[in-house]
Amino acid sequence: QVHLVESGGGLVQPGGSLRVSCAASGTIFRISAVGWYRQAPGKQRELVASITSGGNTNYADSVKGRFSISRDNAKDTVYLQMNSLKPEDTAVYYCNFHPIATMLAASPIGSWGQGTQVTVSS
Repeated sequence: QVHLVESGGGLVQPGGSLRVSCAASGTIFRISAVGWYRQAPGKQRELVASITSGGNTNYADSVKGRFSISRDNAKDTVYLQMNSLKPEDTAVYYCNFHPIATMLAASPIGSWGQGTQVTVSS
């Protein structure tokens, strides 16, 4: 079973930057597409960025041009670099994975971790 651990969240001012990390282990994670999700209070969890095992990326319109997802397969870690942060980016950020990238939004197969809180506020 793959154990997902998110870290790197915190409090940042609007316009600031933050990088969050998702650490995991196991062959299936290494060969899967990985997604970053977020859940704001009172809202459903949404997929905001994804990266395939080959490095192809995709972003939600709300974060396109501001967020960048990357992965280091040697470290079994996926990163989300968040720039030009806005108050509406405030949420708990989670990662998860699926061997098929198009299934990430609806059916990630990992057990959800505890997430990492990102708060954008002055």
